[in-house]
Amino acid sequence: QVQLAESGGGLVQAGGSLRLSCAASGGTFSTYRMGWFRQAPGKEREFVAGISRGGLTTNYANSVKGRFTISRDNAKNTAYLQMNSLKPEDTAVYYCAAKASGYSDYVWDMDYWGQGTQVTVSS
Repeated sequence: QVQLAESGGGLVQAGGSLRLSCAASGGTFSTYRMGWFRQAPGKEREFVAGISRGGLTTNYANSVKGRFTISRDNAKNTAYLQMNSLKPEDTAVYYCAAKASGYSDYVWDMDYWGQGTQVTVSS
């Protein structure tokens, strides 16, 4: 099974940028579909972005489309989330997740999760 570790979170002003990383170990990274999710205080965890195993296909939540970019480097066993034009409503704990087989971007259907990294956007 794969272990996931997020990094890159922090405090940023509105309009700023951050790049999150998700390092995978213990599995064959290229066989996992990867996704980024987030959970704000008092809210349910929600989908942010997903990427196919080969990295050719991506999809995004409407709230981040055009501002966030998901990518992956299978040679480095790492997925990324580039976040631009950040807004205060993007404040949340961001999680990466992996799915071993099939296609899904549902929170309940992901197989493995990282511990999360806090992103705080000040106004």
